[in-house]
Amino acid sequence: MTKIKEIFASIQGEGPYIGFKQVFVRFCNCNLKCNYCDTEFAPDEYFEDFTPHELADYIKRFDNFHSISLTGGEPLLSVEFLKEFLPLVSSSKIYLETNATLSEKLKEIIDFVDIIAADVKLESATGIKDTYKFHDKFFEIAKQKECFAKVVFNDKITDEEVKVCCDLANKYNLLLVLQPAMIQDKMSVSSDFCEKILDKFLNLHKNTCLIPQVHKFLNVR
Repeated sequence: MTKIKEIFASIQGEGPYIGFKQVFVRFCNCNLKCNYCDTEFAPDEYFEDFTPHELADYIKRFDNFHSISLTGGEPLLSVEFLKEFLPLVSSSKIYLETNATLSEKLKEIIDFVDIIAADVKLESATGIKDTYKFHDKFFEIAKQKECFAKVVFNDKITDEEVKVCCDLANKYNLLLVLQPAMIQDKMSVSSDFCEKILDKFLNLHKNTCLIPQVHKFLNVR
């Protein structure tokens, strides 16, 4: 049994799968605390306990969706639950949204995952130091599947952070998706600044694009 914050169908608003309908399963709890996080995943207010079979049955009420998005929080904190749940929904594509720090837990379920949307955490945006060593181990395992990396940035991003991200992306042949940090439904940086940062990345890693959080512009969850 595990704590689930919410389950809903909506449009994916981040990364290369923007516009696809997904069933989102938001897990409680996270092993990181990023400065920019605006997601309600803590179990201190509303949540519901599910067994693996109960969650699989609940998802059956949805139709016409592209994939099941495991999000949070950090879904890999519930890896024991996922080992039982994922075989029950094997007919659906599984889209894992993760902070890319729990490589050993990913190893336990990677056979059941189709797409990995992994964050690369910049200290300038998150306030968290030394995440790259965890990311490196994570992508070594994640490269078995379709995987891309999201990089949330603000006006404090440094050239060294750009280089480290590109080094990781080049090493593991990743699509890098740059994502400006948002303040409610507005980008925290200007369009000109976004273009400048994109060019810095493209000079070091050609497979880079910039996509804001489109669901916030659309006013959907």
